[in-house]
Amino acid sequence: MGLLVEWSAAMKNHLIALSLAALALSACTKKEEQPPQAVAATPAAGAPVNAQIPAPADVAAPPADAEKTASGLASKVLTAGTGTEKPGPTDRVTVHYTGWTTDGRMFDSSVKRGSPATFPLNRVIPGWSEAVQLMVKGEKRRVWIPQDLAYRGQAGAPAGMLVFDIELLETVAAPKPLPIPEAPTDVKAPPKDATKEKSGLASKVISKGTGTVHPTGSSVVEVHYAGWTTDGKMFDNSYGRGETIKFPLNGVIPGWTEGVQLMVEGEKRRLWIPEEMAYKGQTGAPAGMLVFDVELVKIVKQ
Repeated sequence: MGLLVEWSAAMKNHLIALSLAALALSACTKKEEQPPQAVAATPAAGAPVNAQIPAPADVAAPPADAEKTASGLASKVLTAGTGTEKPGPTDRVTVHYTGWTTDGRMFDSSVKRGSPATFPLNRVIPGWSEAVQLMVKGEKRRVWIPQDLAYRGQAGAPAGMLVFDIELLETVAAPKPLPIPEAPTDVKAPPKDATKEKSGLASKVISKGTGTVHPTGSSVVEVHYAGWTTDGKMFDNSYGRGETIKFPLNGVIPGWTEGVQLMVEGEKRRLWIPEEMAYKGQTGAPAGMLVFDVELVKIVKQ
């Protein structure tokens, strides 16, 4: 798990919601959305396993010429960038970085691994999100992140103020949110014209698709979706994020695995998934029968 992920209660709840598509899915299912990796990541080819990138001379505390923000973040430009635009709070960035504790111990480095990291700025600790938004493409900046903008004493995470050297390599603007659908009028229970399976799953075609092939139980699919509990409360959707989600059908809740296999590309279908085919009463997960509108955008891999 990436050490830069902010594991707040809100994020945990969001991940539970995202796992409508997979009990084992993390915050994002796309590989490029993973935050910087943990200490145990593989070093770059040819690099000594125990090699350390030396800590800067000012690792113990921000120097007098460091810029300080109202939040307590301190930073200093090491190399001026070539860009003119700064990332937004939800933009996806590609960076190289190295992180140290204030005693000079390196705990993570994409430079050491020889591979930059790409992730959205709303999926990292607050100090990172704020710091990278100060930068432009090509810039290298040293940041001193106080503990309350970092891991806040979480067990197993680096403690105290953290120091990072960050190089901003690329910025991709966040997708624009799409209109979020309202709860359907039949959210409380499947209507009479819904198709019911032996498993207890019920579904109804909302819009016919253009494809002819159905995904298999292990296919990788790309979908848009919205999910509600039977009281009409939406607990997750892809539309507000402005992008589809991709996942293997053998890595999701059983109701999704079965329901999406009934579909063809371009089809939009409403699913009524009984609790035993959803989260089975797991603490913190949406409870009871769940209702999803699913649009099968593409079968990525049969």
